[in-house]
Amino acid sequence: MDAAVLFARNFANTKYDDLSCDVVDATKKEILDLLGVALGGISQPGATHVCRLMEEWGGKEESSIIGSRLKVPAPNAAQANATMAHALDFDDVHEAAVMHPGIAAIPVALAVAEAEGNFIGKELITATALGVDMMCRLALATTPGKNPIDLGWHLTSLFGFVGSAATAARIMGLPEEKIVDAIGIGYHQCAGNGQCVKDGALTKRLGPGFAIKGGITAALLAKAGVTGSTNSFEGEWGLYQQYMDGDYSREILTADLGKRFEGANVAIKPYPCCRGVHPAIDAGLSLAIEDGIRSEDIKEIVLTVTDAHLSLLCTPEEAKKSPRSPVDAQFSIPWGVASAIVGKRVGLDDFTESAIKNKDVLEVTRKMRLEVDNTLSKPGPDPTRVKITSTDGNVFEKVVQVPLGSLERPMSFDDCANKFRDCAKSLDSGRVEKIIELVGQLEQLEDIREIIRLLT
Repeated sequence: MDAAVLFARNFANTKYDDLSCDVVDATKKEILDLLGVALGGISQPGATHVCRLMEEWGGKEESSIIGSRLKVPAPNAAQANATMAHALDFDDVHEAAVMHPGIAAIPVALAVAEAEGNFIGKELITATALGVDMMCRLALATTPGKNPIDLGWHLTSLFGFVGSAATAARIMGLPEEKIVDAIGIGYHQCAGNGQCVKDGALTKRLGPGFAIKGGITAALLAKAGVTGSTNSFEGEWGLYQQYMDGDYSREILTADLGKRFEGANVAIKPYPCCRGVHPAIDAGLSLAIEDGIRSEDIKEIVLTVTDAHLSLLCTPEEAKKSPRSPVDAQFSIPWGVASAIVGKRVGLDDFTESAIKNKDVLEVTRKMRLEVDNTLSKPGPDPTRVKITSTDGNVFEKVVQVPLGSLERPMSFDDCANKFRDCAKSLDSGRVEKIIELVGQLEQLEDIREIIRLLT
């Protein structure tokens, strides 16, 4: 039996009571985090373009675009909200899977639930936990033992078509066989590559939105009677054969399905940039704050990285040291470290159009040299060794193995609430605190539209 059928069965049959307390708590943090980063991304290039297009298209007033009074068809609202939420590269991440699972589940669940009508918080938690689990498993099973970054796929977008299709189908209450169809129709659309990161293009922000619009459309078509492939994942021309040359692990994909939920292992980001940059930022902050390093006292910085991070986060070298766009900065170890040293903090203001012209930060990146050491490689984001030689000849060195936000150093619900407050500047404080309260007690909420009304 194809794994797609097993996932469809899991989506159809899992109940809220099947979720452990840890999974429920993790899911609520992911939901609050996603809502916050969406609010933070409202005015970001790429997101504004998508929202403007959705407004021009108009259509049936089903689901809300966050931060506006606008209601549009559910697939379009979810696309806009997902694009906002991914624009800052601040959304959750599964470190071992190297992907963002919440973006493919939460905007889908909210948009479809609003379109469906009265929907309780327990069901939102359950649908989100299922969607996040599926996304993580799909990525974890990919080319086991190898770095998936080397494939060139953007796994969030690639798997987002099928993960969002199943999530939408669950919210719609479709039976198992229809969920299989939805996954198959989603698979027929799967796409998403990493060239946008290489080129610093805004399409990096748009990929998940494309995926979940396709996923919701897939579920709607399945509901209407359109059939999709049954063997979408493991068939002769299924996803893993076509996209990964058959290099995957069925055991990782399906082990303890319905009993163990990978959402409990998802990290919440403390910094608005690629998770692979975070260990380097933590190292830079430690050197700046604990060792008292000042930018004017630096003679040279040597950044030692793995080949995988050299490719994704350090080249092209000139663009990573002097970003052409905020996307370049979000995917730059040199920029993250320099921002940490100059500001002794890293936040939203460090990855804007004006920030990338900051002469103080650019002066620090010009003092950087790159080296490679693949012994630094480890599960999750590879550490970066940051070695600073001062103008008086002293040497300071730091390697952070476990960055803030990891399972060993997790963000608490209160931490997520503070991050939400930082991101939700467009809302008045009363609304902000009410949203935090409602998400914190989400399992008791009788109608999730109460949260949506506060967001719009």
